[in-house]
Amino acid sequence: MLSYSGRQVSARREELIGRRIALISMIVGAAIAVSKVVVGAHAGSSAVTSDGLEAGGDVLSSGIVYTGLLLAAKPPDSEHPYGHGRYETLAGLAVGAILLLAGAAIFWHGFTSFSEPSPLPTYALYPLLASIVIKIALAASKFRVGRQISSTSLQADAWHDMTDLLSTFVALVAVGLTLINPVRFATADHIGGIFIGIIIFSLSVQVVHRTVDNLLDTMPDPEKLAEIRRVALRVPGALGIEKCFARASGLRYHVDLHLEVDPDLTVRDSHEIATQVRGAVKDTLPWVADVLVHVEPAPAVITSHTSHGK
Repeated sequence: MLSYSGRQVSARREELIGRRIALISMIVGAAIAVSKVVVGAHAGSSAVTSDGLEAGGDVLSSGIVYTGLLLAAKPPDSEHPYGHGRYETLAGLAVGAILLLAGAAIFWHGFTSFSEPSPLPTYALYPLLASIVIKIALAASKFRVGRQISSTSLQADAWHDMTDLLSTFVALVAVGLTLINPVRFATADHIGGIFIGIIIFSLSVQVVHRTVDNLLDTMPDPEKLAEIRRVALRVPGALGIEKCFARASGLRYHVDLHLEVDPDLTVRDSHEIATQVRGAVKDTLPWVADVLVHVEPAPAVITSHTSHGK
């Protein structure tokens, strides 16, 4: 089992990987966006151009995620004793807002340009095909690392990649249909844009909901709380857990624990048990940033002593 310091090093390494993925995504996304806009404008394809502009939104969101992860990694200070993890959550919220705006813009573009004809050259397909392959690789990496480090912003950015992949796929189908029969499928890319806008808007609501939960100090899932209790009660002298609260601050949780001990123990002994519980939880659960332990007398022990005295 890794020591607490070893787990800290591992967690920092995972956070660094997350920032590197966000940075790589920015560079790759910028290249994809430029190629789509240039090819789309030259080919006269509103679908490809719109997809390129949406890809430009990916670059902006990846930049926000990178900045959020960078700021969230700053250690606690006198003004921020709980650390700077909320920067990461705010970054996830910003990505959700970008998704929302992108979905609305794509929907509106498809709706207002519905009647415009779209004769296209074959090379309009090339940046779309390349984008699909690249985006699959990027999204898979972000989902994997985002789950490992519990990063809401990195996972939100992965969902952004998936929505971009979906929009690219729909644009690919639309362009393909237009190339097959320019007369019959003249409005195919505009219809696709309308559906893409609706899908992106729906996903943005989910992303915003998850990040707002963090900002509102929503408790983690019951299994995480049960895991905290199990680890705490393994410490000798820990007789029970009256309350267990946890709130997210970026990539980790801050825990408030009401620990029950023998009421006949001295303050020094009770404090020692509380210290061991704090260390055990932080050492065993790397997703816990810190634990505040409140020591309380165990009711069962009080009852036992009372009954013996009668």
